[in-house]
Amino acid sequence: MRLRLPAVAMLLLGACVSPQPRQVELEPLRIGNLVVSGVPAIPASLRERMQQYRSTRAAWLLGWLDAGVLVTTRFGDAPQLHRVRAPGAAREQLTFFAEPVRVAYVPPTEPERGFIYSRDVGGSEFYQLFWFDFATGESRLLSDGKSRYTEVRWANAGDRFAYTTTERDGEHWDIHVQDLAGVTTAVLETEEGAWIALDWHPDDTRLLVMRYVSVAESYLYELDLTTGALTSVLGTDVRVAVSDARYGPDGSGIYFVSDLGAEFMRLHRLDVSTQQIEVLTGDVPWDIEEFSISPARDFLAYTVNQDGLSVVNVLALPGHGPLALPQIPDGVVYGLRFAPDSGQLGFVVDGPRSPADVYSVDLVGRLLHRWTSSEVGGLNVDKFVKPELVRYPSFDGRQIPAFVYCPTGAGPHPVLVAIHGGPAAQYRPRFSPTIQYYANEMGICVVAPNVRGSAGYGKTYLTLDDGYLREDSVRDIGALLDWIDLQPGLDSGRVAVSGGSYGGYMVLASLVHYSDRLAAGLERVGISNFVTFLRNTQAYRRDLRRVEYGDERIPEMREFLESIAPLNQVHKIRKPLMVSQGQNDPRVPASESEQIVAALRGADIPVWYVLALDEGHGFYKKPNADYNAAASALFLQRFLLR
Repeated sequence: MRLRLPAVAMLLLGACVSPQPRQVELEPLRIGNLVVSGVPAIPASLRERMQQYRSTRAAWLLGWLDAGVLVTTRFGDAPQLHRVRAPGAAREQLTFFAEPVRVAYVPPTEPERGFIYSRDVGGSEFYQLFWFDFATGESRLLSDGKSRYTEVRWANAGDRFAYTTTERDGEHWDIHVQDLAGVTTAVLETEEGAWIALDWHPDDTRLLVMRYVSVAESYLYELDLTTGALTSVLGTDVRVAVSDARYGPDGSGIYFVSDLGAEFMRLHRLDVSTQQIEVLTGDVPWDIEEFSISPARDFLAYTVNQDGLSVVNVLALPGHGPLALPQIPDGVVYGLRFAPDSGQLGFVVDGPRSPADVYSVDLVGRLLHRWTSSEVGGLNVDKFVKPELVRYPSFDGRQIPAFVYCPTGAGPHPVLVAIHGGPAAQYRPRFSPTIQYYANEMGICVVAPNVRGSAGYGKTYLTLDDGYLREDSVRDIGALLDWIDLQPGLDSGRVAVSGGSYGGYMVLASLVHYSDRLAAGLERVGISNFVTFLRNTQAYRRDLRRVEYGDERIPEMREFLESIAPLNQVHKIRKPLMVSQGQNDPRVPASESEQIVAALRGADIPVWYVLALDEGHGFYKKPNADYNAAASALFLQRFLLR
């Protein structure tokens, strides 16, 4: 049902007055929890066919129970927690909320008592912690109901847990410990950086904690829970990236992943008594991205990000001998979780042609088990497109990697350039029903580049867009357009760009610089001006983002950020834009979208705007996501497939 909003709501939503006949088209319409403007009616045929692709599911592993595993998957409008008792068994739903539940923490002892899960309201990311009791099926609030709580770590005894919270003042990241009776102790109060607990010492008297400054700088400490003493593990004068750390057997060693003395993130072991550091993956020219140590601390599993795909490895401790593993399906592997008896390693495989599903490896029998088989909307997976990894030269001779999903047939195909967010992130070939729809149903070739500043290609590459180099990554998109010009199977006269968050900024910046070479842009929760973004993002994030984008309080940097802001260069944008935004976004506030929508409409540029009143940094509720996906497809039909 569509409802017209009163005039005051139009003003609050950033709608602007424009000449007839477009005035009627721009009146915001209420569709469920969405407020849309500029979007025409979506044909039923498009919605129905796309719904098959949108009905694909995925499942993610959260932990092991005495009988089976705990996963999150979606059967209704939002992902919820489910129990799976055996490989291939039915998914038994445990939570039933309107809000998504995607994160849970299972205790290491007596998991049948219950577990902790986190949930926010309307995408605000002010996550609250709840205890789910298996005996009653009831949930009990463990946090204050209003602050932000993240990164729960259970003690080995399972009698208490540590977590990070902004409870004190809404800005600083403190670490608290709470027992099962609800008694809470603030074990670390901080004044700068993002702090999280990583692991408990085997005797539960100490915590490994990390202060994160930026993707290139973090510091590892040991926190004595008896005295409160905070001791640096690697030294505070060494500026390196540390992604994770765990105690080894008996606490005599600390395993950590860092780019210490290297271009890539490597797995290390620090001998606590001698302070000697051993590099365990020195011969791997890729990032180690995740690792886990078994409850008995007799196995260590880690994944290698090899050009976007994952390779799983398991070492026996303490000798570090590798274990032979069965063949694991190609894709991106994450969520490493050892079973309580250390005999199985669970994980998620998210492949380019199959949704994320839960698997495990029996470490004794060397057998692979598949716990979930997520539905694909009745579609034929054999017809799904598998991406090709290519590299193209940029303005300075660097080779930029990109994944290319092209339809069958000779072409030339229209192109959608899909730019990831972050910026310190990486496009990985995970399953995307949207990409498969574009390729199979619309004949669009999707090209997903990892422009400079992306993770996964070494720390030098990661920093090539920092500070005053910000627009060099935009030049990588220009180089991609040059590459597209040379491909006989691609139509360089029909190219659009899409992206979310920082990728949304990249869409706007690409339209500023390359409007003459682009047909349109799809922008989601994007940054339109770094200065206003830094002013309005949540306080607990602001300093972390200043490290990446620049400190707008410095006059020279503020001048630079204003000079590259798409909002200040609207006169250079000459192609249609679709904008999607969650009203409760704590990262990129809705004002970033509203100001660019208003400015472009003032310049008489066609803009479609979808605002979700109950979402944050992205659309996670199925009705909202489905409408936005259908509107995006219609937008591409109108402006790309012309």
